[in-house]
Amino acid sequence: MTETLSWRDAASLDADRYRGRAYLRVLASRSLRAVVWLWVFSGGIILFEPSFYEFLFLVTLGAAMAAGLRLYSSTTPLLLLCVVFSAFGLIAAFQVRYTSLTDAFVFVAVTIFLLLTAYFVANFVAEAPAQRVAIIRRAYVAIAVISAAIGLLAYLKLLPGADIFLRYGRAKGMFKDPNVYGPFLVLPAMFVLRDLLVLRGKRFLNGAIVLLLMVGVFVSFSRAAWGHFAASALLVFALCFWLEAKAAEKVRMLSFALVGGVIVIAAFAGLLSVPAIGTLFEQRASVTQDYDTGETGRFGRQGYAFDLALSHPWGLGPTEFGNFRIREQPHNTYVTVLQAYGWGGGLCYYLLIVLTLWRGISGLKDPSRRALLIPAVAVYIPLVVQSGLIDTDHWRHYFLVVGLIWGITANAGLALARPTPVRR
Repeated sequence: MTETLSWRDAASLDADRYRGRAYLRVLASRSLRAVVWLWVFSGGIILFEPSFYEFLFLVTLGAAMAAGLRLYSSTTPLLLLCVVFSAFGLIAAFQVRYTSLTDAFVFVAVTIFLLLTAYFVANFVAEAPAQRVAIIRRAYVAIAVISAAIGLLAYLKLLPGADIFLRYGRAKGMFKDPNVYGPFLVLPAMFVLRDLLVLRGKRFLNGAIVLLLMVGVFVSFSRAAWGHFAASALLVFALCFWLEAKAAEKVRMLSFALVGGVIVIAAFAGLLSVPAIGTLFEQRASVTQDYDTGETGRFGRQGYAFDLALSHPWGLGPTEFGNFRIREQPHNTYVTVLQAYGWGGGLCYYLLIVLTLWRGISGLKDPSRRALLIPAVAVYIPLVVQSGLIDTDHWRHYFLVVGLIWGITANAGLALARPTPVRR
């Protein structure tokens, strides 16, 4: 005789299954936070490629699927840009004549991958902006402090095997290039600087972190990184001063800025008193250098690359520019995306920048998300300018900033949970 479950037993079994699935999802959600922390932390360890960052992102995606990560409609334009860009990028890859198809497709795949990381970060942050940004911030600040300390100690020859962390006599930390290492330190510095200006607690610790990251940027001897740090710091100060501080706090901020400026000047005066540092600084700080001028200089080859891009609507193809009359790359992202991905791919990239700027700047009007947005916006605006002087289309942290801005500004009609700052 076949036994059948009563409706009460069936209902109880369904309830147990539901509780089991809910419990597993909670575990997956907790593991997702840990995996994201580790993934962001690995973004500062790029000694080889593909790096830990790429492998851990695949693990992060798996954890996100298990946790049931929601996809938000307000981030859909970011996904659409990625899809359309992918089509134009793949078409452009077939245009190469001298570069191998494998190298061309790998180049395009890296850009698509980075766009997908921005889309993931946007949806991850959108679910709980204050809590999720805090996870990313803690991981980023931790690896930035380690990277800056390694870069400084290596530059001062106080670290065994220091040459591993140097290139051309400049600190590069755990990156392959000082020109990427320096800008990488800017976002975590701005996270901490914003707290230093607005919040009351941990001022000594926050001040020490900002100073260490600033010195880390300095010993990279990247002019773009110097300008990026200075511009972002001024933007953070101005946005906090006008949008967050009250009258009494503005006086305190001005006094704090004056004292902080004296400390910074004293610190750099001490560094520049070292002959080797002073000589390299004088060389790097000059307005133009040999490779900036002339037909084959930075600006000459940018014009040459732009002319070529305008005459090839489908693009020259990724890395193909190095096979032409002027072999050196133009080091201008806005020119590179046109000649590498064609007019369509370039337009998608331009739209990404315009939409990200619009969302970030317009989002500053909302007091509930302003504290989260200020560091990201203050970093992204100089990044947009900096992209005209250096290739940023494969910078991992560039797309992390894009994802943060889109995620923080998702669901703009909803109030965000935000810890109440402790003020004087």
